[in-house]
Amino acid sequence: MPDAISLPAKAGPAPLIDPFQRAITYLRISVTDRCDLRCAYCMSEHMQFLPKRDLLSLEELDRLCGVFIARGVRKLRITGGEPLVRRDIMHLFRRLSRHLDSGALQELTLTTNGTQLARFAPELAALGVKRVNVSLDTLDAAKFHEVTRRGELPVVLAGIEAARKAGMQVKINAVALRDVNGDEIPDMIAWAHGLGMDMTLIEVMPLGEIEADRTDQFLPLSVARQRLESRYTLTPLPDRTGGPARYVRVEETGGRLGFITPLTHNFCESCNRVRLTCTGQLYLCLGQEDSADLRAVLRATPDDAVLAQAVEEAITRKPKGHDFVIERQRPAAVPRHMSVTGG
Repeated sequence: MPDAISLPAKAGPAPLIDPFQRAITYLRISVTDRCDLRCAYCMSEHMQFLPKRDLLSLEELDRLCGVFIARGVRKLRITGGEPLVRRDIMHLFRRLSRHLDSGALQELTLTTNGTQLARFAPELAALGVKRVNVSLDTLDAAKFHEVTRRGELPVVLAGIEAARKAGMQVKINAVALRDVNGDEIPDMIAWAHGLGMDMTLIEVMPLGEIEADRTDQFLPLSVARQRLESRYTLTPLPDRTGGPARYVRVEETGGRLGFITPLTHNFCESCNRVRLTCTGQLYLCLGQEDSADLRAVLRATPDDAVLAQAVEEAITRKPKGHDFVIERQRPAAVPRHMSVTGG
């Protein structure tokens, strides 16, 4: 019998590469624009939310994620609004977890305000969610209620504890707000690191119109870092977690602190991510308005190859970077709110 002929392995689809030779390996998916809080820097107190009929179904979101994963996306982050307020959201996590089981997906994670974590943390952990980012800007209960306009700090702290108990690695995301939490940041770092949690500071971003003037809220992280260095020794780290944060080690606590600086020092040169809204719009940059309507393609054909082609075409339009500016009496740089794009 002649020797069997060894055929070369069939190559998979080419990875998604943008015009600036950046591989797109990270997809952030907003599953809802709704939230059970109304943080003053994020949204209007009287938000008009999208009609539910405009949202992609959980099955449609699952299909879209599968197309991206087949084209080399290795990290999915579920966001909102508040993702855990979406009805039956765990159905989506159960479906997506199969990509973790197969090895096609390296990480499935989420960003949350923590209000629903106590309820969902055990199942999230069981489905393979190993990391969760919790948005928390203050440890002062009265201030927390004022910033969120309705939140209760003990509920969020209980959610954080539930996530930690379930074995998930928790990272605290805090927006630096002048005259709100600027003087509290060192103590928040000590608290987070004392519980073994990373913390990341984020500059206010000019997304969507709100009642307040964002120039009154904006605290440059260059200023916040100078203040921190009067108390802490900050050693730069090469660590990357797939997102835009740049990290330091706080020598006095041994913990890791990140800085996300879209205004004072943008992070566009290494951008590896795109954002899918709950209505199927693919935004190629957080700070630009160009998008691709994937919902129309999704509902026009059952053929994933056609959907993948639409994704590929969109990626060819990904810009080099954003142009965020915060100036007094200047309209928001981008009219859509972060809760629509996905935080």
